Amino acid sequence: MATEGYAHPEYLVDAAWVDAHKDDANVVIVDCEVDHAFARGHIPGAVLVPDNYEKDPDSGRIRLMNPDQFKAMCEGLGIGGDTLVITYDHSRNLTAARLWWALNTYGHSEVKILNGGWRAWIAHGGKVDFGQTKPGPVTFTPKRDDSLLVTVDELKQACEVGDSIIWDVRSNGEWDGTNSRGNKRVGHVPGAVHLEWFNLVDSETNQFKPAAEIRRILTEHGITPDKNVYTY
Repeated sequence: MATEGYAHPEYLVDAAWVDAHKDDANVVIVDCEVDHAFARGHIPGAVLVPDNYEKDPDSGRIRLMNPDQFKAMCEGLGIGGDTLVITYDHSRNLTAARLWWALNTYGHSEVKILNGGWRAWIAHGGKVDFGQTKPGPVTFTPKRDDSLLVTVDELKQACEVGDSIIWDVRSNGEWDGTNSRGNKRVGHVPGAVHLEWFNLVDSETNQFKPAAEIRRILTEHGITPDKNVYTY
């Protein structure tokens, strides 16, 4: 796995690393797909996330789970305070990165993404399991960091500030309003730039593109280190 040039290569692991550490006592591997994909095969010992977007059903599935919901989910997966979590998916790192973000938002930074996900595991020749893993009892203490989130009012203010970039990572249809995705309103935030998230992922390997290429793509869209970047 080429991680040269990344600011934080420690956020990623490759399939060989996962294979070597999947049986470590403090490691929990989380499959971030859905039931039918998990049933077709998964990394040995992996557990299946119950909601691969970690959304609060009481908010209409708009916002991140509240602390009690997130605590219950993590403890059900066997994720405790000292657990090293490895996330992976079949979806070009989309839902694996979502859980990575959610865990960090709740104060758990011991989490890494299997770069390339299931495709990387199969390419590595990793074993495939079909059984269920029952985690032991653990305690997860949520320590939510709201500084990693932005409110609507804060985003409105950012639209007025010249050193801010509002980055719309959604699909073309959502951007131009032809696909509502069930939302009451369509279109995009005024002044936002559009770059769908998967443009930063290699479509053949499902791995993140090299750092230099990602940096070039972002720069072409005005997303540079000197800007305050807000994503949605």
